Amino acid sequence: MVTIHIAYKGELRCSASHQPSGAEVVTDAPLDNQGRGASFSPTDLVATALGSCMATIMAITAERHDFDLAGTTVVVEKHMVTSPERRIGKLETVITVPGETNPQLRTTLERAAYACPVHKSLHPDVAIPVTFRWGS
Repeated sequence: MVTIHIAYKGELRCSASHQPSGAEVVTDAPLDNQGRGASFSPTDLVATALGSCMATIMAITAERHDFDLAGTTVVVEKHMVTSPERRIGKLETVITVPGETNPQLRTTLERAAYACPVHKSLHPDVAIPVTFRWGS
């Protein structure tokens, strides 16, 4: 179990402390929702969690197959919707893997990305189109 301590700092900002490590993250409300947009918004952290989780699970799987994912990038474009309520509507994700590999390992790594716990935890109303780009 991991505990995150969150403190509201005023002016629509929070600081979150990761209990095991002591690492801190500051959030700020986005410009389109009365904030300054000076840091990650809470929904930005959801997009960040998705991309980093997919990359991490792919890397765990790649290591089992002696494949190096160094240089892999993930870009997540977050789209908000306002109807019927304000929420994340789509997390458009592009995963670029610079190394060349065989089609079987590609399929294994793509399945691993979709199996990440964050992807599995998101509500089915959030669209998560994923594009994989392989090779240089």
